[in-house]
Amino acid sequence: MRKIIHCDCDCFYAAVEMRDNPALTDIPIAIGGSVEQRGVVATCNYPARKFGIHSAMPMAQALKRCPHLTVIRGDMAKYKDVARQVFAIYRDVTELIEPLSLDEAFLDVSEVTLYHGSATRMAEAIRQRVRQEVGITVSAGVAPNKFLAKIASDWRKPDGLFVITPNDIDAFVQQLPVKKIHGVGPRTAEKLAELGIQTGADLRARPLTELVERFGRFGHRLHELSHGRDERPVKTHRERKSISTEQTYSQDLPTLDACRQQLPELISDLERRYARLDPAPAVRGVMVKVKFNDFTQTTVEHADPAPNLEQFETLLNVGWARGARPVRLLGVGYRLAEETAAQQLSLF
Repeated sequence: MRKIIHCDCDCFYAAVEMRDNPALTDIPIAIGGSVEQRGVVATCNYPARKFGIHSAMPMAQALKRCPHLTVIRGDMAKYKDVARQVFAIYRDVTELIEPLSLDEAFLDVSEVTLYHGSATRMAEAIRQRVRQEVGITVSAGVAPNKFLAKIASDWRKPDGLFVITPNDIDAFVQQLPVKKIHGVGPRTAEKLAELGIQTGADLRARPLTELVERFGRFGHRLHELSHGRDERPVKTHRERKSISTEQTYSQDLPTLDACRQQLPELISDLERRYARLDPAPAVRGVMVKVKFNDFTQTTVEHADPAPNLEQFETLLNVGWARGARPVRLLGVGYRLAEETAAQQLSLF
């Protein structure tokens, strides 16, 4: 039985800005791009969330919901430095850390003997140190696996700690709303609701064969999670599966030809990013992302180990035809081949 802690810094970028400028603490703030550049919200503080503002929301929409919102451009170098301080505290507890982002990580403390082996006391100690030494808050979830630990960290946000013991798993999962399960987006939740599936108990009542028939491989995953089972280990090395770049345009690209003209610059930026990977995994495919002016979006992919401009143009043609309207964002990317064991070892 593992002991997993999931740590998640509360509204991380906004928390750092409030720490550095206490005058921002009780007013709605959002970190992100400007309206003029058609920016989006990267994160916002809890006063802003009361207005329905959330990450990935267009900043223009956020300002409509909260006209007195304070918008901050953000300082990624500063946020990375704060994240290093937080992760140094994690490493004082365990080296088995799986970063999910700058502000989020899984910790496997199964073999740690600190605090008499109590994962709950370890999580509380981490939260206290981050609060005192870094000046921001961390919510934590403690559970026997990654699935439950991640849900638990969100249970008492912000600045909360929630523990799911082995004896709690069955009752907890049965009453868990399926929309809380990672991977269940709005569309999947809608399909599940059409089947009368709202909770983990509802999922359990359905045969595995039916779930697989309706949801494919994810149906098997849903069946396992409805019983609270998740055997994934904490991985200290996360394999990169893709690399991409994208651009939101200050004015919509009105035609397919206007979109094509942007491809060379995007591809050049993608190639620069790819060249910085060390070691660089082989490319196994290409992809193009198109977001239209009504905020619908589509991604088109094609397996090709030797991509060129023509391949990207072909994918763009397909993607644009799905909406056939002005475009606000374009993105291009590579799907990467699996790294060999030797490549993974060279990263350490």
